[in-house]
Amino acid sequence: MTNPLLDTWDTPFAIAPFDRVSDADFAPALETALTLARAEVAAIAEGPAAPTFENTIEALEAAGKTLDKVLSVFFTVAGADSNPARQALQRDFSPKLAAYSSWIYAQKPLFARIKALWDGHDALDLTDEQARVLMLTHRSFVRHGAALSGAKEARMQAIMARLAELGTRFTQNLLADEADWHMELSEADLDGLPDFVVRNARDTGSEKGLNGPVITLSRSLIVPFLQFSPRRDLRERAFAAWTARGANGGATDNRDIAAETLALRQERAQLLGYDSFAAFKLETEMAKTPDAVRNLLMQVWTPAKAQADRDADVLTQMMHEDGFNGDLAPWDWRYYAAKRRQAEHDLNEAELKPYLQLDRMIEAAFACASRLFGLKFKPIDVALYHPDCRAWEVTRGGAHVAVFIGDYFARASKRSGAWCSAMRGQAKFPVVQGPVVINVCNFAKGDPALLSYDDARTLFHEFGHALHQMLSDVTYESVSGTSVARDFVELPSQLYEHWLEVPEVLGKFATHAETGEPMPAALLEKVLDAATFDMGFQTVEYVASALVDLVFHEGAPPADPMARQAEVLESIGMPAAITMRHATPHFAHVFAGDGYSAGYYSYMWSEVMDADAFASFTEAGGAFDAGRARALEENILSRGGSADAEALYLAFRGRLPGVEALLKGRGLLA
Repeated sequence: MTNPLLDTWDTPFAIAPFDRVSDADFAPALETALTLARAEVAAIAEGPAAPTFENTIEALEAAGKTLDKVLSVFFTVAGADSNPARQALQRDFSPKLAAYSSWIYAQKPLFARIKALWDGHDALDLTDEQARVLMLTHRSFVRHGAALSGAKEARMQAIMARLAELGTRFTQNLLADEADWHMELSEADLDGLPDFVVRNARDTGSEKGLNGPVITLSRSLIVPFLQFSPRRDLRERAFAAWTARGANGGATDNRDIAAETLALRQERAQLLGYDSFAAFKLETEMAKTPDAVRNLLMQVWTPAKAQADRDADVLTQMMHEDGFNGDLAPWDWRYYAAKRRQAEHDLNEAELKPYLQLDRMIEAAFACASRLFGLKFKPIDVALYHPDCRAWEVTRGGAHVAVFIGDYFARASKRSGAWCSAMRGQAKFPVVQGPVVINVCNFAKGDPALLSYDDARTLFHEFGHALHQMLSDVTYESVSGTSVARDFVELPSQLYEHWLEVPEVLGKFATHAETGEPMPAALLEKVLDAATFDMGFQTVEYVASALVDLVFHEGAPPADPMARQAEVLESIGMPAAITMRHATPHFAHVFAGDGYSAGYYSYMWSEVMDADAFASFTEAGGAFDAGRARALEENILSRGGSADAEALYLAFRGRLPGVEALLKGRGLLA
């Protein structure tokens, strides 16, 4: 029998045949695909003809497609529906894929061809996109050590292999800690919790085969528990487990992995001639330098900390009135902030949540995309990797645009957080292909499934990433969709969050789960009025994480990352009652891979732009202004990485933004 991963996929829209793929198929498919990919690359490197854009750069674009197919399926299920077999495969695949990557960059004849084209690119008759792809290809080879030789080249290959292994271990350790811990609750422990928290806790207990309700480390369960449980002892216990992920000692402890990762990254940067990994990493981003990143973060930190300190005084007083003396603790903040929000805005999660049904929020995200970009979404029946997944065909003017897959519910086999990935990117070369895009979230299951406001914002955020993929209109897959600078990639996603706050959107789609009635105007007004509530806390926990990430990668790597983390937090005056959003042992953005290393600041860099970009809509004809929507698609969403990020934003807006719109949007302007 043929391996379904290597077959031609005669499925609707050529979606992976998940129903025919078993875990046993992955390893042999990978070996076959790697052999084929090496042969394709070797043929390019050893080609007898003089290098041209077509026989070198385009040939590289066309190479490795079978490998891409195999890995798109594997990494989709490994992240969203893991099991011991898939985790073992991940550990086996990581060094093999790192070795393959190192092998490509070590092909001296191939690099010579690329360098010859780059050195003579002015004489080539290239389109703007082709010139961009050539530049990016040459830059990627240089930054991966293609110009190194001898001992330095060998060391670079060893470093990259080890980093891949460490990233996989970090992820799996975190997943294990999240899956292993739970706290059983008695009936008395449920007192004071809203119905939706009680229901979710009972459902989770049933899923685990237990007789009673439980709290797990899923964000959609533990955060509401911390917000609403009046039991300070249970909040402290849950918070301790949540913040100890990756730092529990034993086989799943990530602290030594973090230290080794930082040391190897610094060595990698120095091999390439950079003073620090941050200098190396930021060179290709919009920010360019560590100083530019620090400048932005500190402009935001100062007013955010001032607001958080004022808020802490209020929450401490509330806690004392409840009979708890002493200092406000991190497991107290969310509880008293929720009580304060109810008191000041007459708004609580239990009242709001029935109006935020998952299905209605999906409809809302789709409806906004339809009004802005003319997209239509039709459910399709295809075999996917888990029963929770669902899929839609995306069309415009009757023509196929993309396939969109949603995987929304938390489960023990899924890593935490939310993300968007493309199983297949948009391209016109070597064949025309529409994207297959997945949004993965970790919402609590229910009938119906109800979201917090933060959950709804996450849904819109990830769908903004999906639109960047779906509306891509470039020739080469290497620059399609979200293949952009890391501090630019969050612009479309964070920008799309703004449409959730448009009154007419909530007014239409926020309907009560039981009565079907729309959210009352008074409640809608409260929601929007409270949009910046507790923003000091949210900004402080984020910026602290971004600053620690920056310092980790700026100079000599710390032998003890936890001690360096503590030093950074002390130096900026971190409020005692707030912790980093992601402490080092569970900072997956930074240590589970290379994506956000020295780059966690990217969300805030993009937020400066997204606040300014949405302002351009409100300054024009409103949130659904057709002209601004067209400009957004033509200059940003459709262009992917086919041009410099700064040039794309200038084309859209006519100028670069300052930090004022961000501070105003977060309610942090004095």
